[in-house]
Amino acid sequence: MGRSLKKGPYVDPKLLIKIERAKRGGKDEPIKTWSRRSEISPEMIGQGFLVHNGKNFIEVKVMEDMVGHRLGEFSPTRKFVKHGGKMQREIDKGGPVGAAPATSTPAGGKK
Repeated sequence: MGRSLKKGPYVDPKLLIKIERAKRGGKDEPIKTWSRRSEISPEMIGQGFLVHNGKNFIEVKVMEDMVGHRLGEFSPTRKFVKHGGKMQREIDKGGPVGAAPATSTPAGGKK
C-alpha cells in the first residue's frame, strides 16, 4: 500500500538539509545516507547518494526516471549467489555433466 496523496512524498528532514547544503556549497561529493525510505524528489536530480544497504554504502546517481521511487530500491540488500554448485561449474566450463575427463590412451594402456 502506498502513501496517501494528501500527505505527499516522504523525504527525511535531515536528508533535505544535506541536499540544501550540497546545492549551496556546489560540491559534487555524494551525500551519505541511511534513509532508504526517503522518496526521490525533483530537487535530487543530478545529485549522488551513498545509500546504506546494511553492510556497506552503494553509490546511486539520481536521474529523472527515478523520481517517485525510494532510495532503497537502488541499493539491493541481498547478494545473489549462483545456483548449481559442482554441476554448474562443469556446465560453465563446457564439459559434459558427470562424464570422466577424456584421456589420449585407450583403457588397455597401449597405443
